[in-house]
Amino acid sequence: MGGVGKTTLMKVINNQLLKETNKFDVLIWVTVSKEMSIVKLQKDIARKLNVTLSEDEDEITRAGMLSDLLVQKGRFVIILDDVWEKFSLERVGIPETSKGSKLLLTTRSLDVCRCMGCRVINMKPLAEEDAWDLFLKRVGSDILNYPDLKPFFNEIFHQLQFSYNHLKDPKLQRCFLSCALYPEDCETPEVDLISLCIAEGLVEEMGTRQAELDRGRSMLNRLINSCLLETVQIDSVRCLKMHDLVRDMALRITSVRPRFLIKASLGLTKLPDAQEWSEDLEKVSSIENYMLQISSEIMPPKCPILATLLLSDCAIDSIPECFFQKMPQLKILDLSWNPIEELPSSISKLQNLTRLLLHNCACLEEVPSLSKLGALKELDLEATDIKAVPSGMEKLINLKYLNLKWIQNLEEIPTGILSNLSCLQCLLVGEAFIRVKEVIGLRKLEIFEGRYGFDKRINHEWYLEALDRQREGPCEYVIYVGKEISWKRRDFTIVKCIVYSWHGGIHTNQIMLPYNIERLEIRDCHVDCCEDGSWFTPLSHYGFHFLSEINIVKWRKIKN
Repeated sequence: MGGVGKTTLMKVINNQLLKETNKFDVLIWVTVSKEMSIVKLQKDIARKLNVTLSEDEDEITRAGMLSDLLVQKGRFVIILDDVWEKFSLERVGIPETSKGSKLLLTTRSLDVCRCMGCRVINMKPLAEEDAWDLFLKRVGSDILNYPDLKPFFNEIFHQLQFSYNHLKDPKLQRCFLSCALYPEDCETPEVDLISLCIAEGLVEEMGTRQAELDRGRSMLNRLINSCLLETVQIDSVRCLKMHDLVRDMALRITSVRPRFLIKASLGLTKLPDAQEWSEDLEKVSSIENYMLQISSEIMPPKCPILATLLLSDCAIDSIPECFFQKMPQLKILDLSWNPIEELPSSISKLQNLTRLLLHNCACLEEVPSLSKLGALKELDLEATDIKAVPSGMEKLINLKYLNLKWIQNLEEIPTGILSNLSCLQCLLVGEAFIRVKEVIGLRKLEIFEGRYGFDKRINHEWYLEALDRQREGPCEYVIYVGKEISWKRRDFTIVKCIVYSWHGGIHTNQIMLPYNIERLEIRDCHVDCCEDGSWFTPLSHYGFHFLSEINIVKWRKIKN
């Protein structure tokens, strides 16, 4: 039976196991839901293990890889919530739970438990009196003033919509409806929802990116306090989800006005039929349809006011040239996590586009010209296969967020591009070589990750000196000085970090550090220490009061 507290009980168990870290090596929670597929389940488990399964591998190979990973991890607990159909654990890649490992699942079907060899624990509903007390506490005693309760679920939806209507703020209501763009039972990182709301213009523009994130977080907290969103903690990341009934209510609203077309994680292999792409559509979401492709024969959807199009995590490897031709108001386009090899040049004509997400399109080697996309504020090309920055990128004068991390074949950012992007607040460059003078003038920069070369007292010190001034430079940074970054480096949790890494020798007085540095790493080099025994050179009289961690890796020789 639904609603008796199966998921709530599992959350209690999950939270308790998180505290008792000595009992199990791995704890994995996956919400399976109605539209279950082996491929989706494999991907969800792999992500909890921080691995990515190749799209090229077949189901059996992926299952073998998952099984090996879980065995290597040691004792594991896997919680599968909301299972509707029986399936083979072996097909997924879940090994037998021997040597102290455990598998728990919740389901409304006794047959599922029996077919999957589970020991059944039957949760009974509350006693009638207790159930009424809980119901009235949650829904409100005013419901008893109605002469009848017909039909029961319609009344529940009315009560839920009352909470929605009570929000009153139209932007807050639209923020809530945007959360329904994600799949049922999806646990979405809070920062992703905030970024979407910012891109949709639901958060007013403020002086800094951090201020906008804080305002967006405040909006989501209001939805949480109104019981329209639930919080979930996954690996110290705050995530949000919608209860099934709340999401159904949101889908009812968006089927009328404002009009959304939401087909997320439904196992689609093709886009919705032409008649579903009505002219009054404002947002479309078909994310996480892992087998979905776009036919070369599709007629371009006529959607003159469509603003948001989410097609991430599908199997899209090509898009017809005509596809975007009748979407003149498109502002947000998310094609991330697709094996797409080439983008249609018609993207270059989407002059109202403010957000273009292409991260983890690992087969994408080139992006069409961006010279006409002057409204673009966010561009994410992380983990693509581009060899050079897109043509016309220097004209994106309104760009605030640029992500060029994990692009193996992008060797450098040409001079004259970054210096033109004066509105940049977040710049993530990763391995590509950049010149200090390109970044030194970006006065609005709040977050920076990038690499500089090193040649004696090269001008990377200019930027470090800028960091040393309290009111200049980003408040979060990871700066690499020297040779290219190791591809397998770990992500830094400390937000103010400098990594010196180069072949050859270096004198310690050449290692210049700003006062607010929190972490320093020096690796793979010959080091010549100062004769007076001093280490490093502070850029101000403040010293290094915030420095909490120094890592020394693969030093080949130390003099003096």
